[in-house]
Amino acid sequence: MTTRRMILALAVAAPLLLIVAVAIAFLAADPLRSLTGAAPPVEQVTVERQVLDGDGIGLLVRVGGTEPVRIAQVQVDGAYWTFVQEPSGELGNLSSAWLRIPYPWVLGETHHIALITRTGLAFEHTIDVAVATPDTNSLGVLGMVGLFVGVVPVALGMLFYPALQVGGTRAFSFSLALTIGLLGFLLVDTLQEALELAADAAPGLHGVALVWLVAALAFVLLLAVGRRKGGEVSGLALATSIALGIGLHNLGEGLAIGSAFATGAAALGTFLVLGFTLHNVTEGIGIVAPLVQEPPRWPVFIGLAALAGLPAVAGIWLGSYAFSPHWAALALAVGAGAILQVIVEVSGLLMRRSATQGTPWASASAVLGVILGVTVMYGTALLVQA
Repeated sequence: MTTRRMILALAVAAPLLLIVAVAIAFLAADPLRSLTGAAPPVEQVTVERQVLDGDGIGLLVRVGGTEPVRIAQVQVDGAYWTFVQEPSGELGNLSSAWLRIPYPWVLGETHHIALITRTGLAFEHTIDVAVATPDTNSLGVLGMVGLFVGVVPVALGMLFYPALQVGGTRAFSFSLALTIGLLGFLLVDTLQEALELAADAAPGLHGVALVWLVAALAFVLLLAVGRRKGGEVSGLALATSIALGIGLHNLGEGLAIGSAFATGAAALGTFLVLGFTLHNVTEGIGIVAPLVQEPPRWPVFIGLAALAGLPAVAGIWLGSYAFSPHWAALALAVGAGAILQVIVEVSGLLMRRSATQGTPWASASAVLGVILGVTVMYGTALLVQA
C-alpha cells in the first residue's frame, strides 16, 4: 500500500472510530436517565397479517416502540382465549411472531381481537369479514384473476394501435400527451397507496420516509440506466420503459386485490376486479403510443403486454399468502419511481417532436390529451371503489 493510500485509510478510519467511541461512552453514561427514569415503557404492536383456517385465527404481529413486548393475554369478541406464540417469549424491537388462536370464527361475521401485553396495554385488531384464507389449491383461480386484471385489459388497450397509426403525426403527439396524463394519474395513485400502506406498517420501520427515499432512488437509477448510452429514450425502448413502470404499478394493484381476498373484502363482490380491469385498459394505449412511427413485429406486443400485465398475477399471489404492509409499500414506491422516469422520457419525446415540427409543445391538442388521460383514469378509478 502506498503512503498516500495509508494516509487516506487513516483519515477515514480515525473519525469512524471516534464516532463509535463517543456512541459507546454516551450509552454507558446514559445522561438522560434522570429525565426518562419515571416515564412509562412505550410499547407498540402491529398486526401485519391474518390467516383464517380450520385451526382458528393466525396473526403475524410485529413489535415497535422503545420497550420489548410480551403478549400476556388474547381476547376475542370479549372473551379470553388460549393462544400459542411462535417464537415464544418476549419480543424485541422490530421482531415478529405468529399468534395461533384456536377460535371458531364464523364465516361472514366480524370479530374483534385485543392483544394484551404484560404491562396491561391492549392493541386491538378487527377482522371485518371472516372468510377462509386462500390456500395453495386456490393458486390457479387467483392466477386467472391476475390474468383478467393485468394482461387482458392491457392487451385490449393495445388494440387501439391501428387507430393511432391512421391518425398520423397529430395523433402521435396527442397519444403521447394522453400517455403523460395516464401516467400522471398513476403516479399520484401509486404514491397515495404506498403512503397508506406505510402508515399501516410498524412505526419503527419508518415506512413513510422509506417510500419517498425508495421512489427517488428508483427514479434516478432507472433514468441513469435508460440513458446509459447517452441518447434520449424513444420508440421500443420507451414503450418497454412504460410497460415496466405500469407493470410495477400493476404489481401493487395485485397486492391490493390479493390482500382483499385474504381479508374477505373481495368476497363481497366483483366490483374490485372489474374496476381494476377497466382501469387498466387505458394503460395499453399508453404503452403502444411511442411505437406509432416505428411498427415492431407482433411478438413485441405480446412481450409488452406480459411485462405490464403479468406482475398483477404475482401481486395477487403475494397479497393472498404473504402480504406485509411495509413490503407492499416498498414495491409501490419502486413503481412510483419508475412511472416518474417514464413521464420524464415521454415528455422529452413530445417536446423533441414539437421542436422538429416547429410547433409549441404545449399545444391545444397536447393539453387536451393530458387532461383526457387524467380524466379517463380518474373515471375508471371510481369503479374500483364502487
